[in-house]
Amino acid sequence: MAGIVHEVENTDLLAQVRQESAAAARQLAEAARLHKGQIVVVGCSTSEVVGRRVGSWSTPEVGQAIFDGLHSVFGPMGVYIAAQCCEHLNRALIVEHEAVPQLDIVNVVPQPKAGSSFATAAYHTFRHPVAVEEIRADAGLDVGGTLIGMHLKKVAVPVRLEQDRIGSAILLAARVRPKFIGGERAVYDESLKDGYPEF
Repeated sequence: MAGIVHEVENTDLLAQVRQESAAAARQLAEAARLHKGQIVVVGCSTSEVVGRRVGSWSTPEVGQAIFDGLHSVFGPMGVYIAAQCCEHLNRALIVEHEAVPQLDIVNVVPQPKAGSSFATAAYHTFRHPVAVEEIRADAGLDVGGTLIGMHLKKVAVPVRLEQDRIGSAILLAARVRPKFIGGERAVYDESLKDGYPEF
């Protein structure tokens, strides 16, 4: 039933999604060659994770477990998570202020049914959370078909992860690379084909 926040008492499910999220984070970090200071945009439907239709079964405990799994990998690397809110907040993002000091912040506090359970978990876990309307992230994870492409740098490249689901939700991943420009006479830096370098 839409409009209701659902609780999950199944500790096995929470442990499973935490573990699957950490595995996905490790695989994406390796494939995208992520490094300190970069940003990963994450869209997550906890409804899809628990086997329901997107937007119908918001589950805060699952959102927190997924956030904890991702953060256990990205946090020690110094890679920031940008938690994409749902369409009710126009897919705004919740992120640590230090990751985006140059961006204009907007005033909204996500809730499980108006923002997403995952973005709510991020907001309550970050040290200095802010909301921004858009971002250009270095990689992304889409849990359950939440459409994160609008927040990725150009050029986005699909990444096939071994961990292709979190709970019941399909997991899609992406990295980015600099554009090739200049046409047939151009000479390219082969090292940039796999992403942005660490400076």
